[in-house]
Amino acid sequence: MTTAKDIMHTGAQWIARHETLDRAAQMMRDLDVGALPIADEEERLCGIITDRDIVVKCVAMGHDPAKITCGQMAEGTPRWIEAGSDVSEVLNEMTGHQIKRLPVIENKRLIGMISEADLAQHLDDDQIKEFCARVYTSH
Repeated sequence: MTTAKDIMHTGAQWIARHETLDRAAQMMRDLDVGALPIADEEERLCGIITDRDIVVKCVAMGHDPAKITCGQMAEGTPRWIEAGSDVSEVLNEMTGHQIKRLPVIENKRLIGMISEADLAQHLDDDQIKEFCARVYTSH
């Protein structure tokens, strides 16, 4: 059985919810990623911030990313997957919620992220086709 831990990329890092969006952008640049999980004071997942969120929901709206926190930008219930979950569960979670990045949690700690690129490296053509069809189409 292929698990979430098998296909994730390691080295994912949290950003604290009190950190500002400009700090999130700097971390994304330094880590060469497009999203960061947001952690609360107990290092529990409380959201995800993307580069697109920073541009569309902050900068394009005329807000200062040095004054808006990641926690203020977090919306909805964050999605995640247990490290030992089967790849089919990963696909169901990502396609069911039309998300392109999924934090991987083990023992209540972030251990990695799964992105579209990770899926492309580990899935067969039919699985990739179904993922794209379900994530990139409107309901």
